[in-house]
Amino acid sequence: MLARQRQELILDEVRSTGGVRVSDLVERLGVSDMTVRRDIEVLAGRGLVTRVHGGATSVGSSVDEPGFAAKATLRIDAKRAVASAAASLIEPGASVALSAGTTTHLVAVALLAVPRLTVVTNSLPVAAVLHEAGRADLSVVLTGGERTPSDALVGPVAVAALAGLHVDWLLMGVHGMDAVAGFTTPNLAEAETNRALVRSARRTAVVADSSKWGVVGLSTIAALEDADVVVTDDGLEPDAREIVEAECGRLVLA
Repeated sequence: MLARQRQELILDEVRSTGGVRVSDLVERLGVSDMTVRRDIEVLAGRGLVTRVHGGATSVGSSVDEPGFAAKATLRIDAKRAVASAAASLIEPGASVALSAGTTTHLVAVALLAVPRLTVVTNSLPVAAVLHEAGRADLSVVLTGGERTPSDALVGPVAVAALAGLHVDWLLMGVHGMDAVAGFTTPNLAEAETNRALVRSARRTAVVADSSKWGVVGLSTIAALEDADVVVTDDGLEPDAREIVEAECGRLVLA
């Protein structure tokens, strides 16, 4: 297969699903890891895709919001490591809020090992994971609201549901994190709902893989200094680590 043919297939896949992994392309195209990365670099150089760690995503703006399924297959090992580290922060008997996102979905799976939890969430996939566990010692509170592409429930109904709640921890996923913009999302209604989640929690831990650093969505949820803990993977660059350690209460590298 010629390079141009490979690149057209890669571009078609990105456009149809929102993102691709290098490992999947190696298997599908029958070429080396280096060849796939070179093809992605060519496409990124032409402005047709965005390179991310381990793959490529569609070219985005501050208002682009990939769907849950498109994001779920990207950076999966890093997200699992982050999820495990985040779950270790939670003690038995705690009340925990979980925002929407593919990383928090994996956090929900990891939390199944922690007994006697009360979990508040605006994420349909998170609620499904916890409900299907069928545990008598696990209480799940699902907010109402309007559904977003990332399967979050947002808007006035969700905000009102959160207004009178007081949880021990919020484990919050984000679209991006930046030294100036802070923690952001491309969805204005989701930003408002996440701010309500922050207000409901005594402590906030942001859970995000290192590819989120430098990404800026349309709306800021919170400043870096508003997070008590940031849990990310060890791929975070040294200069970014310095910024997060200076601004946030604690940095955990999974």
